[in-house]
Amino acid sequence: MEAQRATPRVSRTSVLDRTFRISLVLKGLDGLLELVGGILLLLVSPSQIGAIGRFLTQHELSEDPKDFVATHLVNLTSGLTVSASLFGAIYLLLHGAVKVVLVWAVLKDRLWAYPWMIGFLIVFIGYQIYQMAVTFSVGLLVLTAFDVFIVWLTLLEYRKRRVGKR
Repeated sequence: MEAQRATPRVSRTSVLDRTFRISLVLKGLDGLLELVGGILLLLVSPSQIGAIGRFLTQHELSEDPKDFVATHLVNLTSGLTVSASLFGAIYLLLHGAVKVVLVWAVLKDRLWAYPWMIGFLIVFIGYQIYQMAVTFSVGLLVLTAFDVFIVWLTLLEYRKRRVGKR
């Protein structure tokens, strides 16, 4: 009879810890992408963005002039104003910078950053819910659900860290 190998049992806590870390890294990468997007909005004029949108969709629209994604992309990029572009750049730069700093601080186990991360995400969850009430978006719904999940994980981790620091 062959001896059975003992398989290590993964605790629920370690799975949550790994999930928390992975979620934070994804949120940090999202923040970096927002920083890049904000910089690009500052460097590229609205007319150039419109030209890029038309260039990227022209082949698809020549085959199907009513293509949902392509027509919406052209409408979105061609209607961009200087003030909307500037607002978008400032929003992305601030949002991305705060996100990157808070994710870094939480990953470095800075206890002060946990409540700030939770508060920051709750404010943006509220804003995202408002945006969905105005114009529903599946992408925004997924992002909001992910943010709610990160708030929950951050709260669990913060409680655990606070008890450990006493």
